[in-house]
Amino acid sequence: MNEVELFGGSGCQYTSELREHLLWEGRDFIEHDVETDQAALRRMLELTGGQRTIPVLVVDGEVTQIGWQGRGCIVSLP
Repeated sequence: MNEVELFGGSGCQYTSELREHLLWEGRDFIEHDVETDQAALRRMLELTGGQRTIPVLVVDGEVTQIGWQGRGCIVSLP
């Protein structure tokens, strides 16, 4: 089974929409809030080559999607 990770933020409505979509599909996933978890933010930036748009969907360590339906939120750097 594929390991699915969702990098997003509680203040981003598109993270919420993608989360709901994953739940509707019945997919298991691990969620990281990059607005509160600096280690998760650093990892997301490494995976995306520095892109700060959330949500980010990662499957088996590979970025498969940045944003949700062409929209996203920009994460502020500390």
